[in-house]
Amino acid sequence: MRRLGRHLVIFARAPRLGTVKRRLARDIGALGALRFHRETTAGLIRRLGDDPRWTCWLAVTPDAWAARPGGLWPRCPAPIAQGGGDLGLRMGRVLVGLPPGPVVIVGADIPDIRARHVAAAFDALGDHDWVLGPAGDGGYWLIGARRRPHLRLPFAGVQWGGDQALAGTLAGLGPVKVKLLETLADVDSAADLRRRDSRWAVGT
Repeated sequence: MRRLGRHLVIFARAPRLGTVKRRLARDIGALGALRFHRETTAGLIRRLGDDPRWTCWLAVTPDAWAARPGGLWPRCPAPIAQGGGDLGLRMGRVLVGLPPGPVVIVGADIPDIRARHVAAAFDALGDHDWVLGPAGDGGYWLIGARRRPHLRLPFAGVQWGGDQALAGTLAGLGPVKVKLLETLADVDSAADLRRRDSRWAVGT
């Protein structure tokens, strides 16, 4: 039976040429970056979208793409719009706006995310206020909030896209109970891809 009180949100950019994985595109080209984005997001939805332990949402940017249910990736959950602003504003909007229950947000571009990671995050929220999954580049691949007895967002002043996103978010959380999960690797370069899968090479 689906756990309606648990909400998993996959944050994703719409699959548009030239707008996804721009740092990776500098190494492998815009078409290669788009292919990586499509495959990684589709795999994440396939692994996590139908799990009965939570309700899965796909939060899409730009907002117009949220009106295309089923048209983004196979087996896509009904998309919702992220809204405007920086990443902190968009995540905060989702954290505030979803129905009651703990919320876990994951990025769509971390190929190693598995259901066990999400399950561990929800388990941690049983006795922690927040949970984060660090990435090797100083950011994070997961953030989750218990959202009770109250929700205080930690994103003001966080520098996104650099190596201080995790540290800035932790500083914004203040004196609450936080659980850190295992560190997973983001993929931002051709070297990152080659370490994972020999199919990927510069220019393909």
